Amino acid sequence: METEIPAMLRLREQIRPERFTFHSARMRMKHVNKEELAAMDAESDRCALELSDARVDVLGYACLVAIMAMGRGYHRQSQERLGAATANNNGKAPVVSSAGALVEGLRVIGARRIALVAPYMVPLTRLVIDYIEHEGFEVVHWRALEIADNLEVGRHDPARLPGIVAAMPTDEVDAIVLSACVQMPSLPAIAQVEAATGKPVVTAAAATVYAMLRALGLDPVVPGAGALLSGAYPGAKA
Repeated sequence: METEIPAMLRLREQIRPERFTFHSARMRMKHVNKEELAAMDAESDRCALELSDARVDVLGYACLVAIMAMGRGYHRQSQERLGAATANNNGKAPVVSSAGALVEGLRVIGARRIALVAPYMVPLTRLVIDYIEHEGFEVVHWRALEIADNLEVGRHDPARLPGIVAAMPTDEVDAIVLSACVQMPSLPAIAQVEAATGKPVVTAAAATVYAMLRALGLDPVVPGAGALLSGAYPGAKA
């Protein structure tokens, strides 16, 4: 959230007139497991309240797996609850989550069968797959990188991603989820993987930016950030 999303907004500033400020509140987590994820999610109300003090125009809940670990469809409940928290603080703002944004982003591009790369351990990756499939998609191929330490997830070299995808059969999929995690860097690899596979590439971070721009009523376009942000899917402005 704190690296790639600002990077994408800066890229957008090169081609559009709008300018952005970026504010963050942190939920604590050190190890990516179900117990710490649940404790992390419990802090989300505090974070929404703190950010609404700044009267921001849109809020993004970054951790995809924290949402998905709470049960099928939880992103809708979370976004509604956190949005109410901003309204109760007289700082009403729309809330998007990376979990909900990824699901909606896949719908926007018309994908049904997907290949997915996730940094999580296998049990959490299977949980993410179940969540996505419950939303109407089929995860045909997937790769769990099994990185348990949250800091190491953020340090994963995105230059490894094209090789990881190259080892996956992608001919029969409609789209590739290059990073099912906002924490795992992927932006530098998106264009390369799209060129190598001929498939649209979506990431949790790119989908979150798309959802944020849509919520702001702005053109959801960012150069070099993949098919979803190419300008081919403008959608309806909020």
